[in-house]
Amino acid sequence: MSTERDELPHENAGQDVIAVDADDTELELVNRLEAHTGDGIRHRAFTSLVFDGEGNVLLAQRAPDKRLWGTHWDGTVASHPVEGQSQEEATRERLEEELGIAPDQYDDLRLTDRFEYKRYFENAGVEHEVCAVLKLTLSDRRLEPNEEEVAGLMWVPYERLHSNPEWYRQLRLCPWFEIAMRRDVRGE
Repeated sequence: MSTERDELPHENAGQDVIAVDADDTELELVNRLEAHTGDGIRHRAFTSLVFDGEGNVLLAQRAPDKRLWGTHWDGTVASHPVEGQSQEEATRERLEEELGIAPDQYDDLRLTDRFEYKRYFENAGVEHEVCAVLKLTLSDRRLEPNEEEVAGLMWVPYERLHSNPEWYRQLRLCPWFEIAMRRDVRGE
């Protein structure tokens, strides 16, 4: 017996994202798959940078079956808030779902930046997002990664990573993470 979800061309076709203007003002809900195909539709997103108390950032390798940027390394977690959800709420939810990071493992979640970017990925799709950047520092580094979301984890010295990106090229970093890190360090 097939379900409606089984009949969708991709699981993202059953979800919506929030289309926004360049100032991140909500316009309407759009289909997530449509927002990431063709020329894309500008929509709201976030990336979160998780640190330990020693200057390291947690990189998470995206699961290989992700439609876009599978096996690329991300600045911990990235996703899209749903209608009525704040960036902070969405970040807390994804941290718990993807990495098993509970809210009692940090108390300094903060929105630090927002930028717009557009990047195509091979022939598979596009990201056209107004991306919020959120940061937090773990007081407890215990992680329980969800293998459907995360293929690998690595703590990396943040200062070394942004000062010497060529040393890390083999990691294939996600474009939104590279932009967020460059803007964070340079204060752009």
